[in-house]
Amino acid sequence: MKERVMFGCAVVVGAVLVGVPDSGQASPAESWTLSAPGVSARAGGTPEAQVSLDDGRLTLSVRRGATTVLERSALGVETAHGDFTAGLSFAGMSQRHVQESYQTKTGRRLEHSLDAAETTLHLRAGGQPMDVVFRVAADGVAYRYVFPGPKWVTVVREASEFAVPVSADSFLLPYDNGRSDYESAHAHKKVGEQQPAEYGYPSLFHVGDSWLSILESDLDGRYGGSRLTLGSAPGRFRLTLPDPTETSAAPLATPWRTMIVGDLATVTESDLVTDLAEPSKVADTSWIKPGVAAWSWWADGGSPGSLEKQKEYVDYAAKQGWEYSLVDSGWNAAWVPELVEYARQRGVAIWLWLRWQQVDTDSERERLFAQYRDWGVVGLKIDFVESDGQDRMRWYDGVLAASAKYRLMLNFHGAPIPRGTERTWPQVLSVEAVKGAEGTRPKPGREPFPIEHYLTLPFTRNLTGPMDFTPVTFSGVRPNSDAAELALSVVYESGAQHFADSPATYARYPLAEQLLRAVPTVWDETKLLDGDPGRLAVLARRSGSDWYVGAITAGEAGQVRTGLGFLPAGAWNAELYTDGADGKLTFSTQRVDSGSTLTVPVTRNGGFSLRITPAH
Repeated sequence: MKERVMFGCAVVVGAVLVGVPDSGQASPAESWTLSAPGVSARAGGTPEAQVSLDDGRLTLSVRRGATTVLERSALGVETAHGDFTAGLSFAGMSQRHVQESYQTKTGRRLEHSLDAAETTLHLRAGGQPMDVVFRVAADGVAYRYVFPGPKWVTVVREASEFAVPVSADSFLLPYDNGRSDYESAHAHKKVGEQQPAEYGYPSLFHVGDSWLSILESDLDGRYGGSRLTLGSAPGRFRLTLPDPTETSAAPLATPWRTMIVGDLATVTESDLVTDLAEPSKVADTSWIKPGVAAWSWWADGGSPGSLEKQKEYVDYAAKQGWEYSLVDSGWNAAWVPELVEYARQRGVAIWLWLRWQQVDTDSERERLFAQYRDWGVVGLKIDFVESDGQDRMRWYDGVLAASAKYRLMLNFHGAPIPRGTERTWPQVLSVEAVKGAEGTRPKPGREPFPIEHYLTLPFTRNLTGPMDFTPVTFSGVRPNSDAAELALSVVYESGAQHFADSPATYARYPLAEQLLRAVPTVWDETKLLDGDPGRLAVLARRSGSDWYVGAITAGEAGQVRTGLGFLPAGAWNAELYTDGADGKLTFSTQRVDSGSTLTVPVTRNGGFSLRITPAH
């Protein structure tokens, strides 16, 4: 076997190929080792990819130091014009150093820097070309297939697989093929114990000293959204497409098959999904304004049909200093303009709910989006999308372009996960794609979610984009303490954050109202201070000069120790919201600095929130 070692994308050392096989002739066994820019191969803290072409078949494995996080896994695609899963020959390669800086309007941070090594292998099968493009960065590895022709490319299947060690711990989301809405709870087991089934992204694995999150990025109408299928072979997850075929005009680039790799903090803080997405298609983003919204439907399902009820929620949003109020299913076009004007006078803007079928054609989108804009509506919650298929992805293309034209922000519900969408179309402030607080509304016989569900989402669903869980519902059927529920306002990230309980309920929690008046929905920086998926999540997020810490726990009462080394030098005021001995929220303040460590008592399934501001 001949091996080429790529130190990032700068130089090629080791064996050099002598001659290139004729078209259609399988090449001799070859191997390429790919690493991030400026990182030597086999560096302990960053991933390296091993790509092999052996007997005409392409495979990939990934290591981090001495740990193999992805065992040798098949690559390849079968198309209508050729089979690129076998009989491959090497036809050349190219490399480049990818460095970009970009901004988003929502997310774990707003300023992003991409630094990756890109290697493209030019391959042929049966005389037909296929490129495989690999990206390696300090936080992960990704690849995609590119077909320059023929004029139309029809993909029949991908051979792409992910062979994860069977001894690894895993958090897998059972995929509901009938709804595609990602509203299941994760199954936490060893890989070797997971049931053969279809699973959605992200899939999270703990392999030795490393963590691996598998997901995808840069999805649009050129392709359907994939998922993972665990078959009878232990640990081998096969990429499954949603349609019998995926057809697109050439050149076709598939979505990025993406693996975030590192310690838990690296995985949790990674921007790799947006790094791989297409740049923004919206030139002027000044109208895109993340914020907090009141939402009446959760507490009173009939309230969206009442103008007076909607005015009450507008009043409450104004009192809290929240930017928006969302009117869900049942609103009446006859009174929406009146509500919009009522809200405008109080510094609040209106979002409206609608079904995806209402804007299923270009003509419907043109007519309705123009009407909503003329009313003064600023955003739309589009519901019951429920598909990953290519046809629905083409629908997304139309909705995203039209909403940008008419300057309407978006929140998709009953929908598949975002896959870097918030970079390409920054008006997408949130997506449901989660078993959220909608399922905790009080009703006879309703069981609370398992506490582990709350503790898994910060390391799974929320890492693929903003998540409309609609948190902080004190009157919901839930297993966590009041302080833990309040901490979700920091732990869960969403550009449009809907605090979903009623004004009457929030009035009984004045300390919660105090924090909810201040907590932002977008962040300049995010750090994982401590974490154990399913058991503990402590995240620090910065907005401007202020820091917020949210901590949630599972299990019996205890203590959480939180160091504040992330703070810049100087004195700071820390406001602590936690559970008191009587189970009610308590509030205290103290002076801290970067050398401080807080030891916070927590009740069973408890938590706490911190707001830390510069001392003056």
